[in-house]
Amino acid sequence: MARIHIKRLQIDFPIYGATHRSLKKSLLNLGTGGKISTLSEKITVVKALDDISLDVKAGCRLGLLGHNGSGKSTLLKVLAGVYLPTGGQVCVEGQVAALLDISLGMDDEASGYENILLRGVYLGVPPKQMQSKVELIAEESGLGEYLHLPIRTYSTGMRMRLGFAISTSIEADILLMDEWLSVGDAEFKEKAGQKLQKIIQKAKILVLASHQEELIHQICNRVITLERGRIVSDRCL
Repeated sequence: MARIHIKRLQIDFPIYGATHRSLKKSLLNLGTGGKISTLSEKITVVKALDDISLDVKAGCRLGLLGHNGSGKSTLLKVLAGVYLPTGGQVCVEGQVAALLDISLGMDDEASGYENILLRGVYLGVPPKQMQSKVELIAEESGLGEYLHLPIRTYSTGMRMRLGFAISTSIEADILLMDEWLSVGDAEFKEKAGQKLQKIIQKAKILVLASHQEELIHQICNRVITLERGRIVSDRCL
């Protein structure tokens, strides 16, 4: 079973020592970003998400639209378990795969092979299960003998390819994506695009955040628009 249930979610980020008037004024004048409130003379709070409620069931391909700072990425990180709610309730049922920052959990001094296992631990996959995926991930990455080297020797593109191969090897009920991943050269991008399509088809729920409204309309069957941490529209496509 796969389901996401959120009731009156609130995420606050405190800013300590933000007492200077010019700083507060600049925060308040931002066109995007969460609402600003003051708890005391020394603490200013940014409400990154404010009173978010939604229910997402199996079969939903949910698109999140909004400007920078609207709360899209913050909401994804809440669903991934990165942020705990300041207030409200969040219930996520099912195995989650988060394609947010695909390099998180990696160690620059460890080899590509070692980082496959390290990234697996970060994603919550048991080591034995991850070990069984090593050869497939190695093949998918296309990095060959470079996998024996520390990843500090990798180019940005090579790191992205490895991170992508690891992240997309995890089967999940709920898939979280922050923008459509596009990594590597033309050949690998085409291969990656095909892999993403297969993963999306298998996932019971997709939550995709993007600035590209056209992409959202192509992939999703429901769209939520966020503005300054609040839902301003929720519609089916």
